[in-house]
Amino acid sequence: MTRRGLFAPALGALVAACTPLGLLNAVAPRDGGVRRVAEGLAYGDDPRQRFDVWAPTAPAAAPRPVLVFFYGGGWESGERGLYGWAAQALAARGFVVAVPDYRLVPEVHFPAFVEDAARATAKVAEVAAGFGGDPARLAVIGHSAGAYLALMIALDRRYMAAAGAPDVIKAAVGLSGAYDFLPLDVPASKNAFGRAPDLTLTQPVAFVRADAPPLWLGHGTADVVVESVDTTILCERQRAAGGRCEAKLYRGLTHPDMLAVFSPLFRKKAPVLDDVTAFLRRELV
Repeated sequence: MTRRGLFAPALGALVAACTPLGLLNAVAPRDGGVRRVAEGLAYGDDPRQRFDVWAPTAPAAAPRPVLVFFYGGGWESGERGLYGWAAQALAARGFVVAVPDYRLVPEVHFPAFVEDAARATAKVAEVAAGFGGDPARLAVIGHSAGAYLALMIALDRRYMAAAGAPDVIKAAVGLSGAYDFLPLDVPASKNAFGRAPDLTLTQPVAFVRADAPPLWLGHGTADVVVESVDTTILCERQRAAGGRCEAKLYRGLTHPDMLAVFSPLFRKKAPVLDDVTAFLRRELV
């Protein structure tokens, strides 16, 4: 069976695969030394255009690097309140972390949710200093559909330019992301992207460039929702374009595993959080 034949029936399972991650917010142990410093800050007029901010409680000698984390859910589900545990894991490593909601299918379609990601990122940069963050050291990170959002606004210049912050993203991290998924042959992708007049412009791989922010892409080899070859293809094309990209495949990790291992409950399963943190600390200097 072809790669695309394997990917197509699995894309519709994005929602089912990502939803259990929200359970970690209620039942799993949390990283300490972190608190939510803002809740429901607006970056637009829609009720979905809101974000929370998490930060370490310990004082810092200098402003901290800033992360904008986008959760997954097939572009049709998800809620920031379910991902505080992931924000806490990153904040406990010394980052100020924002978690935005964004508008979802069927209320909106491409490119609205990408535009929301860009507007949220620009707003986070605008207010980060008030929470001890350094907007000059900002990265975007996402899982699954959230990885798609992070990589789209990092690679396609138009979105951050339209949001008034064309150069704010200094690095991007994608976990189990869908970056090359044409043709649109399942309801999830058709519903989100089917109205786009040029489908090529919906794909992160179409925007690789030498002057893009450095990328770090991770994927599990046991992912049957979004195949790991999406990560391999994007990284290879980014390097071929003269840009910087690191890719790492984690043996035996499934689609939800790639984010679940951020939780203290599963962290020993794979060093994904350590690897992501090392990349971000190196790039956000």
